[in-house]
Amino acid sequence: MRCKLDENLAPELVRLFREAGHEAASVRDQELQGALDGTLWRVCQIEQRCLVTLDLDFANPLAYPPAGTPGIIVLRPPKALLPLVRRLIQQVLDYVEKETVESRLWIAEVGRIRIYDPAEETLS
Repeated sequence: MRCKLDENLAPELVRLFREAGHEAASVRDQELQGALDGTLWRVCQIEQRCLVTLDLDFANPLAYPPAGTPGIIVLRPPKALLPLVRRLIQQVLDYVEKETVESRLWIAEVGRIRIYDPAEETLS
């Protein structure tokens, strides 16, 4: 999986994706901090990278439709504490071995991942 971590995620979290064999970049590495959501979304599409974020705006499939994209992963920890975010990322990394995020919106919560698949028009 090719992914881009949003600026709201600690830079060190990129390493978790890389250690799991994924090609990961961060908004900070590419000096895109402060970019508008729409700009970040377009950059992810151009680079063919799945966006990984805490930003709930990206959980709206009407505003950011996942169909035909590398996908979106929105992390929803109960609190934005680094250990909880790490736990969610590990959960996502375990799940990506079984399912594809391409053309889908994943909402990762502790203990579950809800998937919106526009082809099925459901959130499971």
